[in-house]
Amino acid sequence: MLGQMMTQPLLISSLIAHAERYHAATPVISAKTAGGIEQTSWQQVAMNARRLASALTGLGLDPQARCGTIAWNNRRHLEIYFGASGGGFVCHTINPRLFPEQLVYILNHAADKILFIDSTFVPLIANIRDQLTHLEHIVLMEAELGDAAATLPGIIAYEALLEQGDAGYDWPELDENTASSLCYTSGTTGNPKGVLYSHRSTVLHSLAGNTADGLGISARDVVLPVVPMFHVNAWGLPYMCAMMGCQVVLPGPRLDGPSLVRLIDGYRVTCAAGVPTIWLGLLGEAKKAGSKLASLERTVVGGSAVPPSMIATFRDNYDVETIHAWGMTEMSPLGSVNRPLARHRDLPIEQQHKLRENQGRAPWGVELEIWDDNGKPVPHDGKTQGDLVTRGHWILDAYFGSTAEETLSNGWFDTGDVATMDADGCITIRDRSKDIIKSGGEWISSVELENIAIAHPKLADAAVIGARHAKWDERPVLIAVKAEGADPSEQEVLDIFDGKIAKWQVPDRVVFTDALPRNATGKVLKRNLREEFGEVLMG
Repeated sequence: MLGQMMTQPLLISSLIAHAERYHAATPVISAKTAGGIEQTSWQQVAMNARRLASALTGLGLDPQARCGTIAWNNRRHLEIYFGASGGGFVCHTINPRLFPEQLVYILNHAADKILFIDSTFVPLIANIRDQLTHLEHIVLMEAELGDAAATLPGIIAYEALLEQGDAGYDWPELDENTASSLCYTSGTTGNPKGVLYSHRSTVLHSLAGNTADGLGISARDVVLPVVPMFHVNAWGLPYMCAMMGCQVVLPGPRLDGPSLVRLIDGYRVTCAAGVPTIWLGLLGEAKKAGSKLASLERTVVGGSAVPPSMIATFRDNYDVETIHAWGMTEMSPLGSVNRPLARHRDLPIEQQHKLRENQGRAPWGVELEIWDDNGKPVPHDGKTQGDLVTRGHWILDAYFGSTAEETLSNGWFDTGDVATMDADGCITIRDRSKDIIKSGGEWISSVELENIAIAHPKLADAAVIGARHAKWDERPVLIAVKAEGADPSEQEVLDIFDGKIAKWQVPDRVVFTDALPRNATGKVLKRNLREEFGEVLMG
């Protein structure tokens, strides 16, 4: 016997339709690429999304045609998110920080038929246009073409394209397993790989990610997605925000500390999400400007491990909760969120604070496990580490153009992270499997060492690598960037490790450098550091 309940497909168009129906007047604030701020609303975003879907259909694009975007976080990008996917096409967000060769590869591998670009990226696309074998249309995300008309002949202005669409367009009823959006990994080794999300996986990700034990967004919030919309769909925040109908503040291209402080204070932002490097700039500017970040209630931090010193600064200086989350492009991206349990309230405050430093528990919809080298689960004792694997409702089955057999291991996806799990299911990411240091047969976590080092007041940035060693195979070396106006000695930096870790884990050397190399998503390129400094202990 079947249940006698209505069934409707889980579609991305239902999210924007809900925002329009019940939160029409709620503001959507957008920093413009050329400067200045514009204010629109969920009603206007929804209407433009329908017009865009209609216009894309009018261009003759086939169903499931890939619609590329190279753009900042702004309201037109938000409209494309819903217009392209809702119309039955695939919204393909592309990271502009990749090398031109990688951009060409991605655009051709995805077979993008149309490309939406912000004015910042006109020269970039002009330089590679003749290498894009599938591209038929380029749209400038502005009202007027300006100089872009001469640089990219045939380019269309976004507003002119919308005028070709029907504001009364009805969203098509698609199969919920239809592909909705496409993201590529940052490609630190080899070519980037595509991850093709479905309407179903995206809606389920939004539902689970928005629970109280997830990001907990509600209609009373003002949300600032600092994480770029070209990075794993801004962690799903555009969909979550539409689902809840909350006010959104989109920061555009300026993610520096002063710009973010102005947006947070000016629009009374309650929840902001981004990577640790962004928050370092924000905290520095807030202190310098004397801002109390009075409206801000919580920050969601992911992309790399959050230094405990950053959590403490947000908490103690600004009364802001830091929610440590973890995930991957292959996971849509949410894999775990650090939220306390009821019984944690009875613990001493220092233990409560310590518990907030790990990556937390899997939400409903995600399974996490730790495997040993033989693919067997290890004890959940918070100490035994192994390979972190996952499966679930919004975890990839296969990379775009590949098969599950080539992607999964016994139905699980190997994340490439080394982690531990405690009895509550909380995971601690110890390292990437390629970055963990093996010294004399013992494992040393570069992440743990970095979290200690970054708290040093005379350092602006830090990374730890395993350098080759004649006796121990590998030993940790700290690569450090001095804070502005500071000139610490090597020993001054090493002193910060005293009493925090076992002496045999303390780095053998500190090497100072002007800046750390980072990939397109802001993660430190350890491979480059190993190439440059991997032999410093062999002299």
